[in-house]
Amino acid sequence: MAGSSNGRVVPAAYPPPVDSPREFIKRGLDPEDELIEVGVAIVGGGTAGLAAANRLLQLLADDPELMESLGEVPVAVLEKAKTCGGHTLSGAVVRPEPLQELYPDMTREDWRKEGFAFGEVTKEAVYLTPTSKAKVRIPTPPNFKNHGNEVISVAALARYQQRIAEEQGAYILTETSATQLIVDEGRVVGVRSGDKGRGKDGQPLGNFEPGTDIKARYVILAEGCWGSLTGAAIREFDLDRDREPQVWELGVKEVWKVPRPLDRLIHTMGPWPLKLSSKYGQVGGTWIYPMKDERTGDDLVSIGFVMELEYADATTSVHDMLQLFKLHPLVRGILEGGERVAWGAKALPGGGYWSMPKLSMPGALLVGDAAGMVDTMALKGVHHCINSGKIAGEVIYDALKAGEDSIEIYEEKIENSITGRELYEVRNARQPLQQGMIKAGPAIGMSILSKGKLPPGRLKWHKNDEKGMFIGKTAEIYPRPDNRYTFDKLSSVFITGNATRDDAPNHIRVRRNVPREVAETWKWMCPAGVYEIPEDAPESGNVDVIVNYTNCVQCGAITAKGGRLTTPEGGDGPLYTIT
Repeated sequence: MAGSSNGRVVPAAYPPPVDSPREFIKRGLDPEDELIEVGVAIVGGGTAGLAAANRLLQLLADDPELMESLGEVPVAVLEKAKTCGGHTLSGAVVRPEPLQELYPDMTREDWRKEGFAFGEVTKEAVYLTPTSKAKVRIPTPPNFKNHGNEVISVAALARYQQRIAEEQGAYILTETSATQLIVDEGRVVGVRSGDKGRGKDGQPLGNFEPGTDIKARYVILAEGCWGSLTGAAIREFDLDRDREPQVWELGVKEVWKVPRPLDRLIHTMGPWPLKLSSKYGQVGGTWIYPMKDERTGDDLVSIGFVMELEYADATTSVHDMLQLFKLHPLVRGILEGGERVAWGAKALPGGGYWSMPKLSMPGALLVGDAAGMVDTMALKGVHHCINSGKIAGEVIYDALKAGEDSIEIYEEKIENSITGRELYEVRNARQPLQQGMIKAGPAIGMSILSKGKLPPGRLKWHKNDEKGMFIGKTAEIYPRPDNRYTFDKLSSVFITGNATRDDAPNHIRVRRNVPREVAETWKWMCPAGVYEIPEDAPESGNVDVIVNYTNCVQCGAITAKGGRLTTPEGGDGPLYTIT
């Protein structure tokens, strides 16, 4: 039966109204007098894109002749948020080596003074939570060992990297979306910035500003999760040929100011509050990280819940799972007497090595999350973002210096770096999770202990939106918000600083009339309460979907489950500061 799998509804059968790649690819540049010309254009002001900018400008600083040849704007960074890092979120415990290589004159103490680092990991613990009250400490698995790593805020790190880039001569275009990749004769030659000042129906308002072609010798796509230009580039240049499809996870995070410092990093692996049955397909875990703000003296805690977007019960909600998890005595004791000061949500690529597309194309490179460089078995991606950005900057510098057009050497350099080596070692560790946690456990352990040698070969994936959905009873366990420890979605969105104007164009593409199972999936999945089902909608069959797109925090999860997040107007969305 069309649109169903084993009697369940498959979201992929109801694709969104998107004309890709045509919608996101522009053929040829505007006339010279109507465009902006830069040396290198970087799309995305997160840790990966800014690492590329920082490294390239370090090299250009020692080569003034080449710097001058790139014109008045040697490096331009386009960031759709109000500031770099404004849409950036991660756990995050980072391996320090790529940061130390990129900024060799800085010590860890300097990182903390700059406000993006919060302490070295000296103690850690991993627990199973078999019930809502019990906990069982287990030996720390190899992939969860973090001794010597650093707890950081990626939003704050990006703001630091932005400042350094500007001091080095970069032109940072914040509140600027890149809406089209410009391709001419089979080569990427620039990007087009998005229009500003359009109304709900696309009509120009009084403050309308049209987008502009930005011509560049090279483009670096650092859009992070679900970039519209990245997706278009993958299709345009067939970059995912012979690759596995990408799969995704969703993380929801809070930062708390607490009266007592937490002395160790904590991970939990369930099974509570998830359902173990493979029928539900729920796989996930949590983190609790101590954060000491050396500038203010505040003791903070980062707490988050991350889940595979492979689940089958439409009423699964990562936001509500996090609220429930906070009621466990282990967590309650840490947060007791504290105050929630930040919240955010973000999808992340989980496919790893086999799902990474080809990383180069004529005129452009992919870096960081845009390229799928995340090791979800170790909950690590930030150091890969920094490392890939650094390598991209070096490769483009070498190409500019030599006057060569090819930048394919980037593939080899990534493969031989810490990023390629680490992702290769866990290349088959995650795929068993699509069979459920119980069946997956032994295979995952074997893969991690053997560093990828067992099981041999290449394990397959299927896309998350090909999972059949049903309306289960997971939602029955969610707590009612008390606005002290547990909170609803809308109050959470409020503290992100989300400033999307009410009359902005809709940047979310979904079918507006879909089976109830799909509508319920979107309603519960979205951490920002974007999707609603009318109260008078039928209990079965097709229903209409209300899209409150101005709530969106641009986490990207909708694209994994049957919809599509596209680029918003520049300046819209959250303004994360410490996530």
